[in-house]
Amino acid sequence: MQGYLLERSNGTICAMSEEVSPVRHGLARARSAYVTMDDVAREAGVSRALVSLVMRRSDKVSPQRREKVLAVAERLGYRPNAIARSLASHRTNTVGVLLNDLHNPFFAEIANGIEEHASDIGYRLLIITGGRRRRREQAMLEALLEYRTDGLILVSPRMAGREVAAAVGALPCVVIGRRLRDGGVDCVMTDEASGSHLAVEHLVELGHEHIVHVDGGAGAGAAPRRAGYVRAMAEAGLERTARVIAGDFTEEAGVAGAERLLRGGELPTAVFAANDLVALGLIDRLESDGVRIPADVSVVGYDNTFVAGLNHIRLTTVNQPRHEMGREALELLLERVGGRAERATRLHAPRLVVRSTTAPPRA
Repeated sequence: MQGYLLERSNGTICAMSEEVSPVRHGLARARSAYVTMDDVAREAGVSRALVSLVMRRSDKVSPQRREKVLAVAERLGYRPNAIARSLASHRTNTVGVLLNDLHNPFFAEIANGIEEHASDIGYRLLIITGGRRRRREQAMLEALLEYRTDGLILVSPRMAGREVAAAVGALPCVVIGRRLRDGGVDCVMTDEASGSHLAVEHLVELGHEHIVHVDGGAGAGAAPRRAGYVRAMAEAGLERTARVIAGDFTEEAGVAGAERLLRGGELPTAVFAANDLVALGLIDRLESDGVRIPADVSVVGYDNTFVAGLNHIRLTTVNQPRHEMGREALELLLERVGGRAERATRLHAPRLVVRSTTAPPRA
């Protein structure tokens, strides 16, 4: 018997008692800490080996005993110990994902592609962000390595290739959005320079000659997009009017780029932005100064994130298959986990998506 005090609604207190069974006492004890397989076996009156077979979905257990063990496990709140299981199998069924920037929907959409495929095949993700800072990326990569994941997916990292190769060593690793020449890292990317060429070609076909590029600074993919712009302008005979404004893959860089254009006097007739966020920041700042898009200035972005397709934006942009790239990266990673030794690169062709922010130049 065990006693306790009960306070009634009128403020009086009386002594009460209840009988606590060994089962209920054991349940309370088990719930006060992590419930183990031994707790389930003891409560169900079976061996630990039988509980293990049930948790591994073995067909060597009768339906009656399976139901009994599962009922007890549910009542106790038992969860399989993933750490112990990984020590036995040398697998954690966990993949670490390092994103460049959570603010950019491009990375969120890639992560969604990874997560959906991981969920389908019974894998879990540890997702972390480098916040567009190289040193933070290095620290976050080390943190992921400490969790002993089966492999890593790095989405547009700013770290140098040699730094990535040195950090991951022999651990399976796939990089999205960049081609790394160091180490045995697999890559999934689009032809960034070709994407820039599509953007400039579209603007030239509309009749534009004064086309400015606000670039992505040190961001992954910025250099080939910038090179593609310069080459496309030269091929169109417009190298004398080519102009690159240093930026970053952020809305703030788009705003800063627009302010430089506004201070410079005569505006260009078109701007090719390094990504959709840059394009949105640029459009917002230009329109706040009375510039009409696209009547006065046409704007093309890059990535084709979901915001580009919103009805009040309808941004002309270059498409990258974000969801497909995420799924493919996980498939490549698991091939490496399974023993594939040769290095692999998957290169996707970009595609221009024409919407409402581009038109022939003003008279």
